[in-house]
Amino acid sequence: MGKNIAQKLIEAHLVSGDFAPGSEIGLRIDQTLTQDATGTMVMLEFEAMGLPRVRTELSAQYVDHNLLQTDFKNADDHLFLYSACMKFGVWYSRPGNGVSHPVHMERFGIPGKSLLGSDSHTCGAGALGMLAIGAGGLEVALAMAGKPFFVSMPRIWGVRLTGSLPDWVSAKDVILEMLRRHDVDGGVRKIIEYHGPGLQSLSTMDRHVIANMGAELGATTTVFPSDETVLRFLKAQGREGDWVEILPDRDAEYDELDEIDLSRLEPLIACPSSPGNVVPVREVAGRELYQATVGSSANPGLRDFAVAAMIVDGKQVHPRVSFDVNPTSRQILENLISMGYLAKLVRAGARIHQPGCNGCIGMGQAPATGKISLRTVPRNFPGRSGTNDDRVYLCSPETAAASALTGKITDPRSLDVTYPRFEELEAIEINTRMLVAPTLEGTQVELEKGPNIRPLPSFDPLPETLEGPVLLKVGDDISTDEIMPAGTRVLPFRSNIPAISRFVFEPVDPSFYERTVKHGRNICFLLGGKNYGQGSSREHAALAPRYLGVRAVIAKDFARIHFQNLVNFGILPLEFVNPADFDKVSQGDVLELTGVRDALQPGKNIEITNRTRSEAYALRHSLGPRQVEVVRRGSLINVVGQES
Repeated sequence: MGKNIAQKLIEAHLVSGDFAPGSEIGLRIDQTLTQDATGTMVMLEFEAMGLPRVRTELSAQYVDHNLLQTDFKNADDHLFLYSACMKFGVWYSRPGNGVSHPVHMERFGIPGKSLLGSDSHTCGAGALGMLAIGAGGLEVALAMAGKPFFVSMPRIWGVRLTGSLPDWVSAKDVILEMLRRHDVDGGVRKIIEYHGPGLQSLSTMDRHVIANMGAELGATTTVFPSDETVLRFLKAQGREGDWVEILPDRDAEYDELDEIDLSRLEPLIACPSSPGNVVPVREVAGRELYQATVGSSANPGLRDFAVAAMIVDGKQVHPRVSFDVNPTSRQILENLISMGYLAKLVRAGARIHQPGCNGCIGMGQAPATGKISLRTVPRNFPGRSGTNDDRVYLCSPETAAASALTGKITDPRSLDVTYPRFEELEAIEINTRMLVAPTLEGTQVELEKGPNIRPLPSFDPLPETLEGPVLLKVGDDISTDEIMPAGTRVLPFRSNIPAISRFVFEPVDPSFYERTVKHGRNICFLLGGKNYGQGSSREHAALAPRYLGVRAVIAKDFARIHFQNLVNFGILPLEFVNPADFDKVSQGDVLELTGVRDALQPGKNIEITNRTRSEAYALRHSLGPRQVEVVRRGSLINVVGQES
């Protein structure tokens, strides 16, 4: 039996385990990626390990999330990250250089290499033929220390692409079609591998659009072949020497199969407030909007901005619409200028923002109250935009630009213009000036820590008995944005756990923090529905609840990254054996788990008592032996500290 690309990449990096789906495997990590919203904590964790330098082939730190400097906090973090990069041997991408994912693609991504990033959209680099996986910051810090990354062996889901995209349909519509079919949990515990003749019509950055939002399907990662298309991309970046061909064998097999005929797709849109709430644009056309935004890690290519510029060329955006353009890298911004596309956007009334994540994570560009915002970003979870009652739709650049002109959601096929085709360029302007290489010797560098940068809290081992109230019960598909929100109020506290803990579950229950304080930050439980913890890799969504006393989360099931983040910080992730028991437990009920340390045996159920109702329920866990040890010791930090 021939091998698919995912199997080849895993085999090349496998240090422990086997290919049996569900078994734990250890992977050697070649490169790491961190961004400033998670990177400050990663650097503090790496510092705590006492190592002088990173042990990867390459590690890169990007400043793309916390760009607004409304006070000292973000500016202090930038200086801290710069000093940490120089001390520990990490590349530093300066503020304004762009979003981590496209910049890493442009400058550092290499087919066949493994990449671990403290950002869930790290999987976008799968467009190059990389094994690129998002993870919690602590796991990235360990990878920087030369440790393997552990994950359950996913099933390989082969998606065959045929045909070619019609006019006014682009790569965003391909991934939206996947979400329409399979929703936000369709890719859980799977690697999605795209193959087939339809790939020939998709550029490398088109593939990035699709791979990036594999995170919204819950997939472990997405992979594409490294073919002539990838060679053309790397050649345009001046890095053709990094190319290596990686193709599936002719007789490659997959655990699951799907097929998309690209020629049959139409413009699609994800309605509020889930990336999986997808319908054809024509079904919601005519709804009045306030904002249209182009640019994010989910539509980061030069092509995405150029097409939008050609659509609005010679016209004016509707007077009610804020047309926001977020170039995704300084290099793309320079090319938009030199090619004349930026002028077209400016003349049409676009608002040009600095290269970075910006409104995607609620860092400015919040929409008006209750008004529709069309965005080419990857997520539209409730309140993520910075407006509590937001109405964010996810769409392609074509749909966003067409709607900006008309002032209402518009199927771009209805415009009375010729479809503006953009041909990928063989040569572009290259900008590496805002990438700072690490110093050769960093031992003399002092870390610059402002007053908002606090040390990690301590984590006590798992006690024999967990007894406490259910302080919060939530439903299905709770995202990490709802557990630990982003935005201008919260993101600046990412290096200060006591301060950021005040915002835990604020979008869901603003009283949660006060109730944990009233409870004395003592042991408590959370209850969640299906796909608990979907979305961002932010480990703060586990770290801050642990600081507030949460020691166990009982859910119907968990999103992959958040499950591991809970384990990493000593929070026990459990599931009901009988899902109907979920409805029997109410917020405020007092639960008790006795003998829990000994009860954590592989394949063994655990009984929990509801003292309020005098009932007992069977729970299960899916922890491997290594994860059990982490939870028992209280955190992965404790395990690493005791091993060193």
